[in-house]
Formats: sequence, C-alpha cells, structure tokens
Amino acid sequence: MIEGDFQSVGNFAKIDHLRQRRTGFPEVIFGQGKTPEQLEEIFKAMERNHPVVMATRILPEVYAHLVDRVRGLDYYPAARICAIAHQIQPQPGSIALLCAGTADLPVAEEAAITAELMGFQVTRIWDVGVAGIHRLLSYQEEIDRADVLIVVAGMEGALPSVVAGLAHSPVIAVPTSVGYGANFGGLAPLLTMLNSCAAGIGVVNIDNGFGAAILAGQILRTAQKLRQKFN
Repeated sequence: MIEGDFQSVGNFAKIDHLRQRRTGFPEVIFGQGKTPEQLEEIFKAMERNHPVVMATRILPEVYAHLVDRVRGLDYYPAARICAIAHQIQPQPGSIALLCAGTADLPVAEEAAITAELMGFQVTRIWDVGVAGIHRLLSYQEEIDRADVLIVVAGMEGALPSVVAGLAHSPVIAVPTSVGYGANFGGLAPLLTMLNSCAAGIGVVNIDNGFGAAILAGQILRTAQKLRQKFN
C-alpha cells in the first residue's frame, strides 16, 4: 500500500520511494535479520519503482531461497550483496578502493559493488597494507587519478593516514573488525582513523563498506551539481 511518499510492505517494512530523488540512489535493503520471505516481498515491491534494487549482508543460503522467487536477482558472494540491476546509469567521477589485507576484502567488496551499482567507475587496489609499504607506493598513479578514495583496513588501521598523505582527493576510511585481541573487534583501527593527523579523512563505522560507498557517491554527486551550477 502506497501512503504518500512511502509504501508499506506487509506489517514489517515501509519503503522510502523518494530516497533516490534526495540522494541519487534508491533506498537499500539491510538484509541481516530479515527473513527470506520478508526480503522477497520487499524486493518485489521495490522492483516496480526502481531500476536498481540491492540488499546488503545476504548469506548464500538466503540467496538460494530468493533466486527462484525474485526475477533477475544477481548475487555478489564476496560482497554479500543481492541486486536487481535493470539499468545502471553511469555517473561522472572515479573511486579508487584500497584494501589493506585479503581478510578485509568482504568489507572492501561491499563498498566496491555498491559504488558500481550506483554507476561509478571503481579501481580496486587490494592487499597494499603498511606492512609492505612498497606495494602501496607502486600505485601512486592510480591514487592521483581518483576523485575519491575509499581505504579499508583492520589491525591497527594505519593505511588511510598513509594514503591521505599521498592523495589530493578526499579519503573515506573504513575500519574493519579484522585483527587480534587488542583490535577489539575494529575499535582500535576506528580510533586510529579518527585520530589521524592527515587532513581530509572522513571515517565511517566498523565494517561499513556500504556507508563508505554511499558517502563517496554523495561527494561526487555534489561536485557534479557545483560544476553545473557555476558553468
């Protein structure tokens, strides 16, 4: 049932159909904690109104339930994202996505797939943590070309500070829960990133690759609006 600017789905969800008008991308389904039956109903309701519908934190067994019930549903296992993408509208601006270690890839891929479904060009630079700084330095050209950088790191979380010292574009730092005991489930890298002395770093929540991609998209969308305004 559509009520004004939102649509009720059963007695468990209300879809914000104006999200795309406000932010440039439709509302995204947070899949964790929802039943497969609830996800199925939400997907079908949103598909009628949006060219791209995606859900995060989807386990393989949940996708196995959905795939035969939701037409056109794709699954990105590394990112744990399900999506129906009838038409992805290319957007101006490029995002470089740097990941400290292979163990951080689920969070990094969540950010990468989200950004690509939004229509942005993404350059992946994986396994360039500070333990082997020469690996990172070999990508200086890619860092220079990026309009926004997303940097994902666990352990002590030093990588975003180093990247921000090399880059001339905004850096979005994503702490992950990867690490030994004193990592405190991502709290240690979160505090490192918040306390960075390098300027131009914004920090999102622990393991929030999705939030980092949305923020990067908002930065690029705002830049495009400003170019149009003053040209």
